[in-house]
Amino acid sequence: MNKLIRNFTALGATTLLATALTACGSDDDHHSSQVDPVKAALESYQAQEQLVNEHLTKFDDLDFNVFTGEQWDRLQESHAENILVHWPDGHTTEGLDTHITDLRGFFVWAPDTRIETHPIRIGQGDYTGVVGVIEGTFTLPMPIGNDQYIQPTGQAFKLSMVTIGHWTSDGVMDEEWLFWDNQAFYQQIGLGQ
Repeated sequence: MNKLIRNFTALGATTLLATALTACGSDDDHHSSQVDPVKAALESYQAQEQLVNEHLTKFDDLDFNVFTGEQWDRLQESHAENILVHWPDGHTTEGLDTHITDLRGFFVWAPDTRIETHPIRIGQGDYTGVVGVIEGTFTLPMPIGNDQYIQPTGQAFKLSMVTIGHWTSDGVMDEEWLFWDNQAFYQQIGLGQ
């Protein structure tokens, strides 16, 4: 089976090469009419790849500097004012101010919260996806509402998380999906069973 796949792949590559060479005949008009669409497609692909790379670079800065450094006044560099955020527990929030409030919540009980790496970064079209590693230590009381708090356990957490973002033509995300294992998170900080 593997030999068949290799042969099929080689046949496909050979056919592609033969087609390209045939397109490179001596007739300049014919040559130009064959090459121009390929060149346009390549340029379009390269422009799209550059845009995806710009979004991923902006995303690195968002996590490594803006989030980790609590530079909330810079969040509008990557997030639209009306950002729609889907959280791992199923709730959804709308608006930049609400999102900032939610993000600040991490630092209330784990002031050393940080994201320092994106081991996987992908993108296509208007979407990017990154795997990040969020870390911190539960060292301060965690507010749970109604003036109640969970006392710190002093335990550290280190979780893989995934963020998918949809980017607008203005270069900001208008929708974001956050994924991590909440049960593993609570177990790591000493609150799960």
